[in-house]
Amino acid sequence: MVEKTLSEDEFTRTEAADRLRELADELEGDGSSSVRTGNKTVDLHPSETIAYEVGVRERSSILRGDRETVTIKLDWKPPTGEETE
Repeated sequence: MVEKTLSEDEFTRTEAADRLRELADELEGDGSSSVRTGNKTVDLHPSETIAYEVGVRERSSILRGDRETVTIKLDWKPPTGEETE
């Protein structure tokens, strides 16, 4: 089963940085992490090791102008019950 929750918003630079800090604080703690996405909060169970990927795309278009995109991907297998005890 795959369940995907996605939201798109527009923030100021400061607000976007605050959201990233909230996520970092959640990951830094022990146990589960809560992540806000849109009007929903999702409880996650990160393992001690997390795969981290950053992609940067720079596009130039005569009609649409220049565009820069940063994509951050975090991926892990949640610990089993034995590992959390």
